[in-house]
Amino acid sequence: MATIVDVAQLAGVSISTVSHVVNGTRPVADRTRKRVLKAIEQTGYRQDTLARSLRRARTDSIGLVVSDAGQPTFADMVRGVEHEAAQAGYTLLLAHSGEDPAQEARSVQALAARRVDGLIVAPAARSTGGETEAVRRGGTPVVILDRIGEPGGGDQVGVDNTTPMRELVEHLLGHGHGTVALAAGDLAVSTMAERHRGYTQALRAAGIDPDPELVITGSGLAGETRLSALRILSGEQRPEAVACASTETAVGVMEAAAEIGLSIPRDLKLAVFDGFPQSDLFEPRLTTVVQPAFAVGVTAMTLLLRRVNGDTSEAGETIRLTPRVIYRTSCGCTTP
Repeated sequence: MATIVDVAQLAGVSISTVSHVVNGTRPVADRTRKRVLKAIEQTGYRQDTLARSLRRARTDSIGLVVSDAGQPTFADMVRGVEHEAAQAGYTLLLAHSGEDPAQEARSVQALAARRVDGLIVAPAARSTGGETEAVRRGGTPVVILDRIGEPGGGDQVGVDNTTPMRELVEHLLGHGHGTVALAAGDLAVSTMAERHRGYTQALRAAGIDPDPELVITGSGLAGETRLSALRILSGEQRPEAVACASTETAVGVMEAAAEIGLSIPRDLKLAVFDGFPQSDLFEPRLTTVVQPAFAVGVTAMTLLLRRVNGDTSEAGETIRLTPRVIYRTSCGCTTP
């Protein structure tokens, strides 16, 4: 395997000159730089990144743990993180927790063992965050993504979940739909709990007592949601509208409605938090709360880079971006 010494001898320059060309640490005359690059090509020299990272005490890598990067919103957040990381010269190492706190802990441990320069974590449902906090206390910068808590802890980035859901339910009630159900998903997930809070706030503001029988909880997966939705939508007191707290719960509700022959929006009005890519292609067109997911990822990485580059202030920063509601025909609106 070619070494930096081989390159220096072939190019007729010093080892330090080769190092400056490879690392960009000092300007090198154009003619000399071309000789070094030609020698690198001829010898097949590859820099030993591990040895370099040990010398610099940095690996130029960032760890990211999410529950499922296949979900459209998480996928956009991952893209945002990766875009900002690449711009700063960092490689992204991605791991999935699968909503399993034990798997989350293992992923965090594995990434920390690889000496990542920083860590971004979207906590799994029912995660204690113990391993993540241990890594942070050990000196590795950490940013919590999406599923954030109250301000006052470490750095965290997410969106306002409560206000948009409240606005969504108020909009459904404003159409004259007096009975609105919620496909809430797993309330152990902070984002789902916040959206449930927005739902109950809207009902109470309208003088309606929330009915637990109209709230679908559980794993939040489409299959389980479908079974619960079948029970609610087949009952004598069928709700006039359903607000769905996630893409997965929306799939379950739409499957249940189709199974029992309910047409959206003729028989059942529907609104979705997150929704689907290209929602305008659905029939009916889906009223959707759209998260600035890519921007959330970019912001999380920006916060992390600030820490990686030496910000040691104790106060963590909590940033909530604002989603937007796009009203279409599935909620009963007659025009997109």
